[in-house]
Order: sequence, then C-alpha cells, then structure tokens
Amino acid sequence: MKRANVQALRKSALIAATIDQIGATGSLEVTVSQIARKAGVSSALAHHYFGSKDQLFLAAMRAILSDFGAEVRAECAGLETPRRRVDAIVRTCFSPGNFRPEVVASWLNFYVLAQTSREAHRLLRVYQRRLHSNLLAELRPVADVRAPQIAQTVGALIDGLYIRQALRNESLDAAASIGLVTDYLDGVLGAKPQDSKDHRP
Repeated sequence: MKRANVQALRKSALIAATIDQIGATGSLEVTVSQIARKAGVSSALAHHYFGSKDQLFLAAMRAILSDFGAEVRAECAGLETPRRRVDAIVRTCFSPGNFRPEVVASWLNFYVLAQTSREAHRLLRVYQRRLHSNLLAELRPVADVRAPQIAQTVGALIDGLYIRQALRNESLDAAASIGLVTDYLDGVLGAKPQDSKDHRP
C-alpha cells in the first residue's frame, strides 16, 4: 500500500477514535494517548499528524461537517419542491450517522470550544452560515420575506435539540426531533402538499 494511503487511513482512524472517545467520556477530557491507543497507532504519530488534541478534535469536526454536507446533497438530489428539500435538510440533521450519541457529544464540546478557540469559532460560523444559506435558498420561494427568520428559527431548533440530547435532559429520538422541527415548518408555511412526482418521505 502506498505511503499516502497508509497516512490517510491512519488519520481517518484517529478521527474516528477521537469521536468515539469524546462520546464515551462526554467531554474533551481525553488524552491524545487514549485516542491513539483506540486508533491502534502511537501517540507520537498522532501528534505528528495533527500537532495537538485541539487540532485533532477540529479535524474530527471537519470530517463530521464534510459527511453532513455530502449527505444533505444526496438527500436533496431529485427532490422537486423547495419544501421537500427543506425537510430533507432537517432529516439529515437527525439521520443515524449525524445524530448518534458520539457525534452529538462532539457537537456539544464543539460549541463549548468555540467560546475560547478562534479556529473553532470560525469553523462553527462556517457551518452556521452554510446551514442558514441552504435553508434560506429553499425557503425564499415559499416564505418570501419571512424566509430569513424561519431559517434562523429552524437552525436554532436544531441546535437546541442537539444540546438537549447531549445533556440528556430529555430523551428525544430522531423521529421525535424531526417531528418537532417539521411541525414548526407546517405551522409557519402550511402543511406540505402531496407531490405526485416525488414519493420520498
């Protein structure tokens, strides 16, 4: 196997191990050694690839965001109405890959780190702007001047549901979380019409 491929596999293993370890502890109070052990590599190699635990965590969040973006694009492909594309974005936020406990725990710690880390804050703002922009593009045709406020509220609802799930103040499964957001959308936009050309849920 080529060296570049080996390096990519090791980095991917370290990123996956970072997410798993944060999920197991619920915090960033894990060491690079623990993460490296989980990934099956040396801590020296982990430091060589990423430099520090914060950089390793930020790499993990970039991977989470990249996977989320790819899933949104796949879910929206072929959907013919703006409302169905909005619903697809919401569903993706709570999909099995994005709403699993270790990813939710990573998000909570990402919010916290963004308060003190300029780089984490910048990455969080990129995600927030991208989500808002995607929602806004689909909401404008159906909500007109109300679209920015509705997009902002949907983003806040998603963040709030992630925080509640991470803190476990309430046990909310994915279907219930999706239902809360889509019920809000039904209230402000009107229940979505049945589209005979598009039978996806």
